[in-house]
Amino acid sequence: MRHLIAISLILALSSAAWSQVRIRDLTAYPNTASSALTGYGLVVGLAGSGDGSKSTFTPQAFASMLRGFGLEVDPTALKLKNVAAVMVTCEIKAGSHMGARCDALVSSVGDATSLQGGTLLRTVLHDPWGKPVAEAQGPLSIGGFNFESAGSRVSRNHAVVGRIPEGALLYEDAAPLPMPTDSFILSLKRPDLQLAVRIADVIDINYPGLADVADPATVVVHVPGAIITTTERFMFQADVGELTVTPVASDRVVINERTGTIVVGAAVILLPAAVAHGNLTVEISERAAVSQPQPLAQGQTVVERQSRISVENAGTGLLEMTGAASAGDVARVLNSLGVTPRDMIAIFQGLKEAGSLQAELVII
Repeated sequence: MRHLIAISLILALSSAAWSQVRIRDLTAYPNTASSALTGYGLVVGLAGSGDGSKSTFTPQAFASMLRGFGLEVDPTALKLKNVAAVMVTCEIKAGSHMGARCDALVSSVGDATSLQGGTLLRTVLHDPWGKPVAEAQGPLSIGGFNFESAGSRVSRNHAVVGRIPEGALLYEDAAPLPMPTDSFILSLKRPDLQLAVRIADVIDINYPGLADVADPATVVVHVPGAIITTTERFMFQADVGELTVTPVASDRVVINERTGTIVVGAAVILLPAAVAHGNLTVEISERAAVSQPQPLAQGQTVVERQSRISVENAGTGLLEMTGAASAGDVARVLNSLGVTPRDMIAIFQGLKEAGSLQAELVII
């Protein structure tokens, strides 16, 4: 764990130059979310790696399927080592029409050890309201294996989940896309008032007077009066989505305590503070530095904030870092001392509670 942080620490620190991001990547159109489809099915053709006797629902489902073919069997008499009960899921995008296909994800729900080599029988997929709208079938691709013999086991990847590329077929039209009339709405995927204003400003630069900010999550775009046909409206909507905007710098610190990963946003600010954690002492201080222009240079006197970080660990001496203090600076100094991820997370939590860490702290 001591060296884990050196690999998993990711710092988003550069705020000098931000890449331009398309509006379509930051927003979504209402009622255009994908629909999740789900179904219960059977995978056959397994080499003895199917459900065992503990999965009582598998024989029942298999007997029900045979009943559809005119065969009556007793579910309690079935020993199905080559059959596995599975859940089948996929997502259909809004506006998809009958005949559209998508990848089907097949996951074992019983005690099967592997779905390798199996074939999914025809499975009806239902929308979130229970309406049958698609079906899936075909051979599985699991991208791994799981072999076991005489107490020895060799496996690669996850063998009880597979995928059928384009294995799901839509036989009923999905929810239609909303038709833009005199205006349409851009919904921000992450509500932010500053970003909403930036998006409206970019649209107004290219199409003056057509964008309004309704709230931190909504930008209303008015369609020009010269655009009449539905095709023209969709073309205008697509053109707006291709415009680029400068994203807002993140002011969040995301910590994953399980992996020791710390992600620091570029807008995170540290105020002066001192933290003592075990044998470790962290001190963040600042002073005002005056930048005086040369005579006759017609410049202005500027007061800059200069910060210093001091970290002392028992047995390592004192390390200092001058310049502007940031959460990234603290993380790098702590990392150079070999501080464990758990200790580093505790220090960031202490800085947040003390009011030094001016950011949203998210622990996942």
